[in-house]
Amino acid sequence: MSESDVPREPRAVLVTGASRFLGGSLAAMLAAHPSVERVVAVDCLAPSKNMLRRLGRAEFVRADIRNPMIGKIIRGAEIDTVVHTDVYSRPGEAGGRAVMKDMNVIGALHLFAACQKAPTMRRLVVRSTSAVYGYSPRNPARFGEEMAPKNPPRGGFSRDSVEIESYARGAGRRRSDLQVSILRFAPLIGVRMDTELSRYFGAVLVPNVLGYDPRIQLLHEEDALGALEHAVTAPAHGTFNIAGGGTMSGAQATRRAGRLGIPLPSPILGVVGSALRAARVVDYSHEELGFLSQGVVLDTTRMRADLGFEPRWSTMDAFDDFVRGRSLDPVIDPVMVRGWEQRLTALARRLPV
Repeated sequence: MSESDVPREPRAVLVTGASRFLGGSLAAMLAAHPSVERVVAVDCLAPSKNMLRRLGRAEFVRADIRNPMIGKIIRGAEIDTVVHTDVYSRPGEAGGRAVMKDMNVIGALHLFAACQKAPTMRRLVVRSTSAVYGYSPRNPARFGEEMAPKNPPRGGFSRDSVEIESYARGAGRRRSDLQVSILRFAPLIGVRMDTELSRYFGAVLVPNVLGYDPRIQLLHEEDALGALEHAVTAPAHGTFNIAGGGTMSGAQATRRAGRLGIPLPSPILGVVGSALRAARVVDYSHEELGFLSQGVVLDTTRMRADLGFEPRWSTMDAFDDFVRGRSLDPVIDPVMVRGWEQRLTALARRLPV
């Protein structure tokens, strides 16, 4: 093991995206670590009063990572570890697709350049997404970190994430002593995060693509936080798929939530999605339609063997926790549905082949 690979306890950590759940909660968790002397939480938007209280001894600095000021903050606080969570997945929350791309891609470019120039920097942890693998009927059963997508992302959050990863790896190549960890999260689900998936399954009617029933793999919001926290101090670095164990089908998820599935042809679902997006109900982007028709499943061997992280929630447990936490009133009683499924399965087994 070379000197650059020797694990170091972080002394001063900067976390981006402090006004939102992942960034703010992670900053609060790191501030509770006795070995971490200083935590700087950064965002261009001020956190809520509740989040500010939760930050504890972490210092909040209102700053835009696209501004050269971020470099001064990193150097002035002698930051040795940066955790980048400040990524927008929906154009609506950023103020439009052009603004979203600017904040995601240009913001990451400036942040990583500042990390590369700071002499005290030792580790960069980047939140990414399984959407970088794209959605295609030719996808493998499970994606390993070294696999290339069959249908590369063409735009939106997934394409932004591909570029962000590229910039992060570039910073690592130019600074051999800078350890870069990229965490590719499965779609997040939970009570406290407002995601497209939680809005989708929170609706009474759940539209899906006619003729398709995708395999879904999820990551509980608490496990996402745990993975980021673990990556800050873990001796391993590199690219890691992060997801809960097991999978479920889209139809299973709809039934477990007690929702009513509405199968629609893809073109019609696109029109419905445009109307819902205009009404700011759910953002059915090209990526969302790809997920609803194909899904993506991750090989998490490296997460366990190399990173040493084990999620607490499986995919199904994470989804059930979301349903309980949101107190979703079932349109269709899932217990009744499962009872009918068991009866039909038993009947089919008794029938002659």
